[in-house]
Amino acid sequence: MTVQNYVLKTQRKTSKCQTCPVKDSCTTNTKGRLIERSEYATFIEQNKRNIEADPKLYKRRQAIVEHPYGIIKRQWGFYYIMTKKTIKRASADVGMIFTAFNLRRLINIIGKNELKKYLEGLILTYFYIIIHHESNNSKIMLLSFYPNFYPSKIKFA
Repeated sequence: MTVQNYVLKTQRKTSKCQTCPVKDSCTTNTKGRLIERSEYATFIEQNKRNIEADPKLYKRRQAIVEHPYGIIKRQWGFYYIMTKKTIKRASADVGMIFTAFNLRRLINIIGKNELKKYLEGLILTYFYIIIHHESNNSKIMLLSFYPNFYPSKIKFA
């Protein structure tokens, strides 16, 4: 049984409700109150204590950490995950969403042209390492596969 998306750990009934002087303000059930506790209740209570102990830290967390979630949910419209069959598929969806968010943020911070220069350099470095460490046959194959990429940018030993 779930309550508020939590799996119930315990359900308790007590006979003490019958003799309690404030029973009418606590429950309308004639047999007494049913107490349900989530399996995550101790973590929820600890989080509440942490928030109450340092509210400034929690406000800072809200500003830094929760901002991307707000943008992704409200501005981009990702209120739920489409591929719900497995956690692996859902993780792939979430990974793509956050990759897109991070790329957008990078473009806003350093600019599209700087990011493009960096990625070109990264690709050239990657292919240089592959070509430099592979056999001559793979050099010919890679060079023929990417003919416009190498001649002016990379010097071979």
